Amino acid sequence: MSTKILHIDSNNPILWKQLEEANFENEADFKSTKEEIEAKIHNYNGIVIRSRFKIDKTFLDKAVNLQFIARVGAGLESIDCEYAEEKGIHLIAAPEGNRNAVAEHSLGVILSLFNNLNQADAEIKNGQWNRESNRGHELDGKTVGIIGYGNMGKAFAKKLRGFETTVLCYDILDNVGDENAKQVSLSELQEKADVLSLHLPWTPETDKMVNADFIKAFAKPFWIINTSRGKNIVTADLVEAMKTQRILGAGLDVLEYEKLSFETLFQDKNTPEAFQYLLEAKNVLLTPHIAGWTFESHERLAQVIVDKIKALYSVS
Repeated sequence: MSTKILHIDSNNPILWKQLEEANFENEADFKSTKEEIEAKIHNYNGIVIRSRFKIDKTFLDKAVNLQFIARVGAGLESIDCEYAEEKGIHLIAAPEGNRNAVAEHSLGVILSLFNNLNQADAEIKNGQWNRESNRGHELDGKTVGIIGYGNMGKAFAKKLRGFETTVLCYDILDNVGDENAKQVSLSELQEKADVLSLHLPWTPETDKMVNADFIKAFAKPFWIINTSRGKNIVTADLVEAMKTQRILGAGLDVLEYEKLSFETLFQDKNTPEAFQYLLEAKNVLLTPHIAGWTFESHERLAQVIVDKIKALYSVS
């Protein structure tokens, strides 16, 4: 019998094409509700998703023939991973697919913040020629602290090799440091860092991790970059720290207010007060969850997923 795979999000065409060539049976459903998908998921052996909805216990209980869940992205927070693994379902993600894109984006954000590029651009377009107020900082000589030293963190540290920086990393796993970053305790990172870059999943342990107490533990004012998950930062506490210049600038590709699907910003039409501050602040750079969203990563993510599915079934 053929392995039937349900695709519930659109992806790069190579994913569908290569699975088809490997004799997997593809079906697509990009419009049905979660409940409608649940009603037929028993017909499938695999499901390919991005972030359309959460795969919870209810869904998994109905997926009686499911052998794998493949998420075309880096994180698996939209899946009840523990329950899926209890049921013997393989979990597949593709952090290798967009790690380079995230690393390049993170570097670009730091350089933009340090050199006031977005502010200077806006001022010139508004007829202002302000040199002194746009005097920048150099990355050379700074200490960059990376929290989360997996695929994304390691790729970012590698990009920093061209600068005369000290790179420190902190991770819950031991012995992950390498030639590009020295692994240290969280307290040492907070003592030394001029720049903090987050490369974390969203878990109960990382939820709201960057709060007022976390920020106060830093020995000196710092810049912060977040290309991980928005809910890892308490936005109101970030804003308060920016007002007192405990935080010198922020580059946020992700926001606390994002929906799970990452397709829209707010759950409702109300603009939180803290977010309004970010919208108006000159030392804030905001992007719509695009750090890993390049043309190259779009193809690479799909290729990684194909390769892992084929490896699971020992298909060459």
